[in-house]
Amino acid sequence: MCVNYVTISRQLAFDFFRTSMEESDDWRDELYQDYVGPIIVHDDAGNRKGLTGTYGFIPKRHMPPGQRLTTMNARAETVGQLRTYKSAWAKSQLCLVPMVRFFEPNWEQPAHVRWSIGMATGEPFAVAGLYREWEEENGKKSFSFTQLTINADDHRLMKRFHRQGEEKRSLVIVPNADYDDWLGCKDTERARTYLQPYPAELMAGQLAPKVAVALQKELF
Repeated sequence: MCVNYVTISRQLAFDFFRTSMEESDDWRDELYQDYVGPIIVHDDAGNRKGLTGTYGFIPKRHMPPGQRLTTMNARAETVGQLRTYKSAWAKSQLCLVPMVRFFEPNWEQPAHVRWSIGMATGEPFAVAGLYREWEEENGKKSFSFTQLTINADDHRLMKRFHRQGEEKRSLVIVPNADYDDWLGCKDTERARTYLQPYPAELMAGQLAPKVAVALQKELF
């Protein structure tokens, strides 16, 4: 399951996703658990709206003392049943998580290697997510989000990742034409129809060791 990805810039949010982000919001390029990043939702009028939220449905600051939960990914099969997610799922608090690429471990050799996965065209894309709102101690509101995942045992690209013998999982890449239908969906059964594998021929994966990623940022 994806726990690390490269998100988009404020300019890409506007140019590619037709979504404005608040100028006061800021985020890092590469996100891990509990980092803040951009998501896209619908406002009450059905227009796209940019928010920033914590990556992980339950931020560490809201976890019970001594408890460590990993909530960056939610399984599509159980999202409506688990206490962590079922309220947000029932309320159709759906979002898009925009990104340029995400990372997965490839275990086709004895020692796993880090791979980068994205679009074959190199364009940014968005995956299906679920979000919720929090009230902080200072009285302000904040948001958090998780990415929905589906089985990928038969996906030509995504079945190459994660440990041998374990179930293969994949993020749900939402086709551009379905962005607003997904965000505006208010029926949970209909929402499940959007949780489909993305065609492998439209995706691309390549080696992405962390040293190479860091060097690339320095060069460009």
